[in-house]
Amino acid sequence: MKRFRLILSILILSTLILASCASEPEEPAVVEEPEMVEEVVEEPVAEPEEEVIIEFWTTDNEPARLDVYEAIADRYMAEHPNVDLRIVAIEESGISQRIATALAANRLPDIVRMGVERVATLAADEILDEDAAEAVINDIGVDDFRESPLQMVVDPATGKYAAIPYDGWVQALWYRSDIFEEAGLEAPVTWDAINAACDALPGTGNLLYGLTLGTDPGQNYGHQVFEQVAMSNNAWPFDAEGNVTFDTPEMIEALRFYTELQRCAMPGPQYWRGARESYELDQSGMMFYSTYIMDDLVEGSGMEEGGNVQIPVEDLALKTGFAPQMVGEDGSASYGQLVTLAIMQGADPEAQDVIKYYLTEGYQDVLGLAPFGKVPVLKSAVDDWKSLSPFFANYSSETLDQIANGYDTMGRWLFRPDYGATEQAVIGDIEGRLLIPQAVSNIALEGTMTPETAAAWLQEQVEALVAERAE
Repeated sequence: MKRFRLILSILILSTLILASCASEPEEPAVVEEPEMVEEVVEEPVAEPEEEVIIEFWTTDNEPARLDVYEAIADRYMAEHPNVDLRIVAIEESGISQRIATALAANRLPDIVRMGVERVATLAADEILDEDAAEAVINDIGVDDFRESPLQMVVDPATGKYAAIPYDGWVQALWYRSDIFEEAGLEAPVTWDAINAACDALPGTGNLLYGLTLGTDPGQNYGHQVFEQVAMSNNAWPFDAEGNVTFDTPEMIEALRFYTELQRCAMPGPQYWRGARESYELDQSGMMFYSTYIMDDLVEGSGMEEGGNVQIPVEDLALKTGFAPQMVGEDGSASYGQLVTLAIMQGADPEAQDVIKYYLTEGYQDVLGLAPFGKVPVLKSAVDDWKSLSPFFANYSSETLDQIANGYDTMGRWLFRPDYGATEQAVIGDIEGRLLIPQAVSNIALEGTMTPETAAAWLQEQVEALVAERAE
């Protein structure tokens, strides 16, 4: 019995020991995790953008104006490092030759600032990228452009905009209203009133001349003035059927009226510079000039040899009248200019963006160069334009309104609605080849032509231009 109890005690003790061992938790197995290696993802190396050179020719070629164009270009290039925007100064009278030379060398610029009279010729020659011009106008907003400037750049052959309107001016016969009043002269609006002033002004006060006439055969100033004279007598280069009409009685009479004004004008070949300086210096009593002149009549214009004209007449601007409308024997006319930015065929696409920049971020800077001579084509820019110059205060509200609304009334041979692409292109050729200034010089200065023989010569020259276009 004792032995049984001993065996039973041993079994119980063994069971307790085994139970105790089973209740102890097992040591967890240690699993070595693999070392995490950070994956290095290589960023793709961006290819540097290829540099694009945009060549921008501008007829705003005076040093101070070039500085502004170049400052805008610098801002643009800072925002677009891949673009090298180069501003190139050119002469208005030499545009046709410069473009012809560049075309022959296959080195056309990308953008050209030029008068609207050149657009039709270049469009007819298929030198302009009309699709690019359309894209710029649409991006800016067709509704923001004034209607008249847009109509002026439509290519009648394609119905597309051939260039982008940029700015412009209105031409007028400016006159010394104080002297006209003292002399009992009417404002120089009609041919009769202009002739009367031509005869009366020399020797009145300090005046030596009635005016300075555009007679330099190498400058288009004479063409601009004569075109208004011609339109005021219902004289046009073509009739409704497209026939050349330079030998008509109306054109001969316009040539006679214009060149006979040389009797009271400053001698020698003259253009806008002589007209401006003689008026400012109290030497002439009338001056054909655009609205560009308005600030110069306050502070004096720059002279070719440097410095500014010192105006001897106190408050010359307030003593100056404004006659934009001319009434001839058989009609009436005003004259103005629209300046455009044209994109050449083969231009880089970035040229479109450059023009948009000059119509937005840089627009008021350019208009501010000469606010009176740079009337904005964008409705959204007018209010800011009116605050660009303190010289506005020197002129009447009536004059300022005439300037601001000048696009609505200005006339040009080029804008006659029944002229097609050929007529428009030839009109551009007439001005580009300086045919009118040559004829005027031959009549008024050289005496080698009469109005009749000059008209016959012009008829022959223009018929030859039409034949060239037909080839």
